[in-house]
Amino acid sequence: MTLVVGLTGGIGSGKTTVANLFANYGIDIIDADLIAREVVAPGSAGLKAIVERFGNDILLTDGQLNRSKLREAIFNEPALKAWLDNLLHPMIRQQMKQDISQASSPYCLLVVPLMVENQLQAMTDRLLVIDVREEIQIARTTVRDKVNDEQVRKILAAQASREQRLAAADDVIDNNGDSHQLRGEVARLHQQYLLLSEQADRN
Repeated sequence: MTLVVGLTGGIGSGKTTVANLFANYGIDIIDADLIAREVVAPGSAGLKAIVERFGNDILLTDGQLNRSKLREAIFNEPALKAWLDNLLHPMIRQQMKQDISQASSPYCLLVVPLMVENQLQAMTDRLLVIDVREEIQIARTTVRDKVNDEQVRKILAAQASREQRLAAADDVIDNNGDSHQLRGEVARLHQQYLLLSEQADRN
């Protein structure tokens, strides 16, 4: 059984950058955001159920899900959001489990932005949290997503706090510094996870 390291962090913390650094060591990356797109791809059961609920207007002209329209539809409708979560979360979880079972590297990385919020650390052996100061998260996200400070603050308010994530963490990467420091942190943790996976294999 492959050792599963959960990777999480708030918006703009650098999850993708860190995951790519681990991938450079040949580590299998299981990305919840990619899976969330797969379960609503054209032809999927997820998309079929959404169209049945919202109608064909929820699709783009090429048959893909119109994500911004779906977000608008559920934004002020808690019941619709709950319906969507109940539909998609089990599908996403099932696909994650399947991908974990097929991982071939000594350990795999399960990247879930809302890991702590959705209590998905139960699927992991260790939880790695990327920790960043709030002002850095806001600065990075406004540039990356071309949104204003207020929008980012709203997203931050809806996510787990730094304290909640750190309380759940087994390992922490401080990503307030430069890329050289970050590479060093990943290299150190990679060696640690290789040792842990060897110990798990022996047991």
